[in-house]
Amino acid sequence: MDFSSKEDIDAPIAEVFRSVADFENMERMALRRGVDVQRMGDVHHPENGLAWEIEFQFRGKKRNLHLSLSTYEPVTQMVLTGTGSGLDGVMDIELLALSPQRTRLSVTLSLTPKTLSGRLMVQSLKLARSKLNRGFKKRVSEFAKQTEDRVGRSA
Repeated sequence: MDFSSKEDIDAPIAEVFRSVADFENMERMALRRGVDVQRMGDVHHPENGLAWEIEFQFRGKKRNLHLSLSTYEPVTQMVLTGTGSGLDGVMDIELLALSPQRTRLSVTLSLTPKTLSGRLMVQSLKLARSKLNRGFKKRVSEFAKQTEDRVGRSA
């Protein structure tokens, strides 16, 4: 099951990447949503193998996820891979400079079931695909807006 979204951001590509790679801020956002996050590795040198152990509630059950940064190409791309609760997932974040002050953010999430319970979960997610896709696009859009606002304040 795949989700994808693209947003154009009125900010230089380096600033957008800095916002995407602000792992400490992402961890704080997850904690505010009730997700337990344990980081392994150094956020100041993410290319050396940054990973997280994540625990959260989903559909009334406690879920565990091991998330790792598998590709880190400053200013252009990051790929996060996750394994847990019968699913494997890959999130690909790509940035493209449209002009010196405009950047396109492309985010793709692919989920693959690995167990019977994972297949059941993906099947139930497919039933709510349109609602989940809207939510995914909304989150990416909110992130783009926050990034524009943050860059606008610091300029």
